[in-house]
Amino acid sequence: MKHNVILVVLDGLNYEVARHAMGHLQAYVGAGRAALYKLECELPSLSRPLYECILTGVTPIDSGIVHNNVSRLSNQRSVFHYATAAGLSTAAAAYHWVSELYNRSPFVAARDRHTDNIELPIQHAHFYWSDHYPDSHLFADAENLRLRHAPNFLLVHPMNIDDAGHKHGLDTAQYRNSARSADIILADYLKGWLDAGYQVLVTADHGMNNDRSHNGLLAEEREVPLFVIGDAFSFNPHAAPKQTELCGTLCELLGVAHDKPVCRELLK
Repeated sequence: MKHNVILVVLDGLNYEVARHAMGHLQAYVGAGRAALYKLECELPSLSRPLYECILTGVTPIDSGIVHNNVSRLSNQRSVFHYATAAGLSTAAAAYHWVSELYNRSPFVAARDRHTDNIELPIQHAHFYWSDHYPDSHLFADAENLRLRHAPNFLLVHPMNIDDAGHKHGLDTAQYRNSARSADIILADYLKGWLDAGYQVLVTADHGMNNDRSHNGLLAEEREVPLFVIGDAFSFNPHAAPKQTELCGTLCELLGVAHDKPVCRELLK
């Protein structure tokens, strides 16, 4: 199995809101061209620990990235490391914590915001550091990377859903409308990605609660979506993917050697 892959991490997106608000993605599900699964995020349900979990398959208590203020390079192997070791190209349009985990720490905006360095795990990147950085700009950043570099693996990581949740809470029009907005922006790019041969996964790191935060065990904090779109996926309704299996599953799709757990039921 050798495919190019795009991973979209919609920061802070709760499963139920994804299920009822993401109309474009759900149109693919309804047409039998995608599937939606419910994941339970690992603990603590915080951003930086779960970026590390998604991209390395390692839980926070084992990675040592146990809260958002642990600012250092990861000591684990990520999908970026496996891909570049196999001679594939990588790219990311993402929050600056991803740069600090896999490229260089601490993040220096003048040096790291726009990255083009084939010696780094994330070779081509546009990183941002303001939570209100517009999702529309972030997706355009990602598409710029795709068109310029044709990466084998591309991470797309917008922040506005999480930002709306922290400002207004889960059960608010602002939070739900931010999810709807991300779905509409995705609609501008998804068909082009699929036509270019990419397999696409859309997920979230964690959800959101009505206290305008997340960290604990509430279902609304831990339950997140996983949409899979592309002809490499089985759409098996009985698949039960885990967040710790995403890294290995991405590596399987890319066709690169790895030693991570995999949800094989997701794949054909």
